[in-house]
Amino acid sequence: MKAVLRIRSLLALLPVLALVFLTVALSAPRAQADTGVSTIAEALRKSPVYVDPAASAQLSSGDADALAKKIEDHGKPLFVVVLPAGYPTANLFPNLRTATGVTGLYAIRLGDRFDAKADSSVLPRTAVRNLVTSVRGEQDAKTQLTDFTDRALANMGGSAPATWGSSSPGGGVSSTSLIAVGAVLAVGGAGAYTLVRRNRRRHEKEQRAALERLRVVVDEDITAFGEELDRLDFHPAEAGADDAVRADYERALDAYEQAKSAMADARRPEDVRAVTQALEDGRFSLAQLAARREGRPLPERRPPCFFDPRHGPSVADATWTPAGGAPREVPVCAADATRLADGRDPAVREVDTEDGRRPYWDAGPAYGPWAGGYFGGGLLPGLLVGTVLGGMMATPSYAADYGAGYGDFGGGYDGGDVSGGDFDPGDFGGGFGDGGGGDLGGGGDFGGGF
Repeated sequence: MKAVLRIRSLLALLPVLALVFLTVALSAPRAQADTGVSTIAEALRKSPVYVDPAASAQLSSGDADALAKKIEDHGKPLFVVVLPAGYPTANLFPNLRTATGVTGLYAIRLGDRFDAKADSSVLPRTAVRNLVTSVRGEQDAKTQLTDFTDRALANMGGSAPATWGSSSPGGGVSSTSLIAVGAVLAVGGAGAYTLVRRNRRRHEKEQRAALERLRVVVDEDITAFGEELDRLDFHPAEAGADDAVRADYERALDAYEQAKSAMADARRPEDVRAVTQALEDGRFSLAQLAARREGRPLPERRPPCFFDPRHGPSVADATWTPAGGAPREVPVCAADATRLADGRDPAVREVDTEDGRRPYWDAGPAYGPWAGGYFGGGLLPGLLVGTVLGGMMATPSYAADYGAGYGDFGGGYDGGDVSGGDFDPGDFGGGFGDGGGGDLGGGGDFGGGF
């Protein structure tokens, strides 16, 4: 009888023991999965912010949700990850980028350290490095991540992945929502059409006014380049002139004519980009011509001097801090490099504004295309972080009125597209801190290709 009672007692305990066993069996793998790259990647495909459970003290769920909403509202492929200090870092960035499979900018706060890396089609490495440097030293995770997010959203390209905000595996939308949306569209259709026409006329008027203000500066640039050609005192038939020298001279002349023609045909501020791009090509041809005539090595192709493109091609990068902004590396001519090294102010290109003479980066949105022709290929966003023009260029209204200004960030996938493992590993290589802004402290612990 006692044996039967013991058996019944054991049978009664079996459900409890099974539940305990199941809980233990599931909890161990889940603890590992919560910190696995695959789990992080899966979360990032649904939302732009992931906070590891072991790092929840750094960023509250409310702050994480607010940060995610800000990123989603801007529609940019920015991914923010918060991890505990002891998280393994070997190849973390490339592995996370591969597992997520989405082209974008990836920022990781690991303990009290921070770094970011991006596909160059979204943000070039120089811009990423400047952005990370601008938030270096901010110990509070919320402040650091918010500041980085604000500055990154103002300068990066691309668009958010379509999978964000999906509430169901298929990402479907309920029929009720579709009916409601259809009703709103039907009611507001006529009014929207009228509003679009009115806004279009206003935009055209504003663009014409902006172009006229910009025309003064562009004409100054064209005139300055023409004067450089006059001072050159070169004749194709002069002694020592060979085919290479004559080709440089012809390219410079062609660029001058092309710039004048493009300005004459300009109808919108974004049309000016072709003008300044032609002038930059012409100045580089003159630099090559001068080197050949003087028997010097040919110069490498570098962007023009940031402070005034009329100074010609830059010779080096120098650290510069705008008023109220963060330090960043900018290309400079030899004269401005000397001024900065001596602690003096560079010779900045100033233009007329309603508030008097101002540096071009504080003069208004129309100067985005003007600067974009000089600093194309994705360099401009990193240079203008924290400036008035840099902030303007990130707004949807600016894109509608003036275009991107600086052109494409350079081929490949646009941000937000699913490219899987098809990305440049160099964009995500290096150790923690190497690619995003230097040593953030204890960098030796994060070597080996984070």
